[in-house]
Amino acid sequence: MKKPRKSELWQAGSFILCAAVAWTQADRVDGSEFIGGRVTGPVFSLFESGIFVFVLAIVLTFIYRRVGAVTGIVSSLLCFPFYLYFTAPGPFRSVFRGIYSVPLQSSFVWDNGMIGGMLTLAIAAFASVRSFLAPLYKEMPARTHPA
Repeated sequence: MKKPRKSELWQAGSFILCAAVAWTQADRVDGSEFIGGRVTGPVFSLFESGIFVFVLAIVLTFIYRRVGAVTGIVSSLLCFPFYLYFTAPGPFRSVFRGIYSVPLQSSFVWDNGMIGGMLTLAIAAFASVRSFLAPLYKEMPARTHPA
């Protein structure tokens, strides 16, 4: 078996971090009215799917690094609406109309856990894009400047 490269370890580490943070945030709303809502229910289902896709991306990173990177980007996109709902409920509700049982308190809410989750998604997306594009940079010829 080959030794994992540094980029694979960074990519897998970012996915592990995303999955761990997402798991803790999912526990905050588990068993609440949020899961059964007409709009928020599908958002939570996407979020749970994103957690499991992150686990799949961790495994794929060590087998096919670029496939793992694409899977990580997809899982980041699946988890993003959940974090967006809790940090920017006003804009979220203006885009996704529906009947919400909880009245809107503020358009934007600073929640350290949700902001941290969004930050981990950004780190995972950055690691994934970098890992996906790395082979393309190796194939490009070096530029030469006339003297």
